[in-house]
Amino acid sequence: MRVSFLGAARTVTGSMHLVEANGKRILLDCGLFQGRRQETFDRNRTLPFDARTLDAMVLSHAHIDHSGNIPNLVRNGFSGRIFATHATRDLCSAMLLDSGHIQESDVTYVNKKRRRSGQAPVEPVYTVADARASLKHLVGMDYRKPFAVADGVSATLYDAGHILGSSTPVLEITEGGRTFRLCFSGDLGRKHLPVLRDPEVAPGIDALIVESTYGTRLHSTPGTAARTLRDAVDRTSQRGGKLIIPAFAVGRTQDIVYDLHKLIQDGALPDLPVYVDSPLAINVTRIFRLHPECYDEEMRGYIRQGDDPFGFHRLQYTRSVEESKALNRLRKPCIIISASGMCEGGRILHHLKNNLGEARNTVLFVGFQAENTLGRRLVDGNKTVPILGDQVTVRAEIQTIDGYSAHGDRDEVLSYVRRVKASGNLTRAYSVHGNLESCEAMAQGIRDLGVGQAIVPELGQTVEL
Repeated sequence: MRVSFLGAARTVTGSMHLVEANGKRILLDCGLFQGRRQETFDRNRTLPFDARTLDAMVLSHAHIDHSGNIPNLVRNGFSGRIFATHATRDLCSAMLLDSGHIQESDVTYVNKKRRRSGQAPVEPVYTVADARASLKHLVGMDYRKPFAVADGVSATLYDAGHILGSSTPVLEITEGGRTFRLCFSGDLGRKHLPVLRDPEVAPGIDALIVESTYGTRLHSTPGTAARTLRDAVDRTSQRGGKLIIPAFAVGRTQDIVYDLHKLIQDGALPDLPVYVDSPLAINVTRIFRLHPECYDEEMRGYIRQGDDPFGFHRLQYTRSVEESKALNRLRKPCIIISASGMCEGGRILHHLKNNLGEARNTVLFVGFQAENTLGRRLVDGNKTVPILGDQVTVRAEIQTIDGYSAHGDRDEVLSYVRRVKASGNLTRAYSVHGNLESCEAMAQGIRDLGVGQAIVPELGQTVEL
């Protein structure tokens, strides 16, 4: 009985952990690694195992750094089932196809440059067709209802409170006459976030694989985040500028729209239009409406009143390329929410290229920015950045809000671990999904709670359970 850490070890992206028991091989997540272009391509294209040897996969949630390499997994011979919540399955139907489109588009752009320099063309990590073929392997499961994964292994999905459909999978493994409960936190959410329920604790856990994204940091509250958003809108509109918000299509876009809806209801915002410019975010918002089982009580109250927080009167969803281009020609104050959240692809690149050079505009980051991404360069204060082949001068105001983070901060994750320990026999923990400093800080915090074996595994390391 053992687990190998094959992704998101001492880094944030590319979540992937392999559990072996009773001669069966079960994968937890299969995410895309994000970083420098060549390293990203090599790590994503080449899986660290033979996909044909896997018996099953359990997926914590639909974010691309957790689900995004599923098409490549299937392309390489995986033939088993992929278990996830119903909402995660539906989100993947939109997100994986979109990811396949991005893979194809990126390679088209790269191959144009390679052709000019006499280099051989490269292939995408996977295609839209690969993504479509992978969807038939996804199986939707209910929260808190155990199901068989493989011989001697069952799983239960608990609500992680991170994004729609996110789960904390617990594997109950029976081998050699003993039963062992392994919990994979996935990405843990926070209490009192808009729309979704709070994270729940699974009982009787022996070992925990826990995320450490913010192992050294604390967040402001969701209420503080909403007030900071209001102030950014006021400040930018008074300058006559645009407020550009790079936001993940899943979760963050809906959270921002939800808070804008509440601020408008309270009369706290100036009268200016709001645009969601992301076809994926539009599709995802439609999926949000299909899964009220994931909502918290405040959101349920809106629904009972016949109100739609994702569809207020100033809000416009722009789907076509022509509508998107028209936003760059606007010369009046507005709010534009566009993907991707780390500015590594999608329509946000065009909005940044057209608006970073004007001091009256603001770019407001509302999510984590991984190393070597365009978003990270802007947050770090770079005065020129490469966008779509050009060097762009940064004159716009750059601001960040951490209160919208859907990841628990250091204290919130440690509080979760404390509750897990109180409800079971937690004796070991593995700190993943964070840079080395964050993982080490989280592991030390867990040891301080009395969990003696709290380690930071290296990429590729295998530990016996």
